[in-house]
Amino acid sequence: MTPTLDPSVDPRNQEVVYAGFGDPQIGVLETPVNASGIVKWFIGNLPAYRPGLTAFRRGLEVGMAHGYLLFGPFDKLGPLRDAANANLAGLLATIGLVTILTACLSLYSNSMPKPPIKSVTTANPSDAFTSRETWDSFGTGFFIGGLGGAVFAYFLVSNLGLIQGMM
Repeated sequence: MTPTLDPSVDPRNQEVVYAGFGDPQIGVLETPVNASGIVKWFIGNLPAYRPGLTAFRRGLEVGMAHGYLLFGPFDKLGPLRDAANANLAGLLATIGLVTILTACLSLYSNSMPKPPIKSVTTANPSDAFTSRETWDSFGTGFFIGGLGGAVFAYFLVSNLGLIQGMM
């Protein structure tokens, strides 16, 4: 039996991964995950892609999340986890890492990165990352937000007994 050339019978028509924007030469693929509506909505609401935010505000939100979430591993899994001042050690380690990450952002901004390109999930990339000044503003917001998030996490963990007593 010879293979049929009818496109309606061709098994390749049942594929679920397609070339992004209809052009296979740009190297972007549309999959059921990255091209779904819920993933596009989620990524579009992240601080880096949400429309209407300044670069400083984007950095502030990203920094707060990083400072808050980095405190826990340093506090509970660090080498001083059993010491009386484990919370303070976790805070200082988090501040140190946020400072290093801010220095890395500063180095990246000085490398004059190319502006963002559109992808399957972000059809309209933000214009907040188009110049050195916006990257520097993002880095400043990241540093302030990272310190604030770490101090807030430190405050919560240090006063956990008081907070639980209020509940």
